[in-house]
Amino acid sequence: MADQLQEMPTDWRRALAIVAHPDDLEYGASAAVATWIDDGREFSYVLACRGEAGIDTLDPAESGPLREREQRESAAAVGVATVEFLNHRDGVIEYGTALRRDLAAAIRRHRPDLLLTLNHHDTWGGGLYWNTPDHRAVGRAALDAVADAGNRWIFPELIERDELLPWNGVRYVAVAGSPRPTHAVDARAGLDRAVASLLCHRTYIEALTSEDPEAYCRSFLEGNMALMADRFGGRPAVAFELFSR
Repeated sequence: MADQLQEMPTDWRRALAIVAHPDDLEYGASAAVATWIDDGREFSYVLACRGEAGIDTLDPAESGPLREREQRESAAAVGVATVEFLNHRDGVIEYGTALRRDLAAAIRRHRPDLLLTLNHHDTWGGGLYWNTPDHRAVGRAALDAVADAGNRWIFPELIERDELLPWNGVRYVAVAGSPRPTHAVDARAGLDRAVASLLCHRTYIEALTSEDPEAYCRSFLEGNMALMADRFGGRPAVAFELFSR
């Protein structure tokens, strides 16, 4: 039997999600976000890019603003009002000091107790599928930026130029979509809002599949949540790889 997933900790109040693209949070994690917001927790989203290269039939100049608008609607569907975009280029986001600086600045602005990001490993699905460069770069940079945000001597310009004081208050980093999950959230209460949230990315979904968009969204999310049930006391859930600090 696979290792059982533990309950996610609850001794935190404010969270920041950092991911690469519009829709990264909606393919699963948003059900947990909705559940946490129901419990009175605060959430903000920061996206490295606008997803402008994600739809083959749309020019990036048209796709970027459209996907930004869909992402804001998607966040609102689960109760998230604050969504920021960092203007990195979709498809060619580079891991490095520029990205780490941007993410450290975001952490200092929002001062979260919990940071949520997306799978930074090389593969998805137990090693069956290769992960994208953007996901790997942003996930790894987010993990590193947690320490950067707390060190005044790394990126000192964040203090001198931007007046962003160090923040060393991140207690947990939760990685959604990881092939090595350790914890989970019973997110059944958030499922319907997660479906609505994913459905807000209608333009992207209609380019991705010929299925009915609502049926596709519900089937995908319910299927992923059901896969975790055997490891979480029979409860459909959203799973995370959790790092504590």
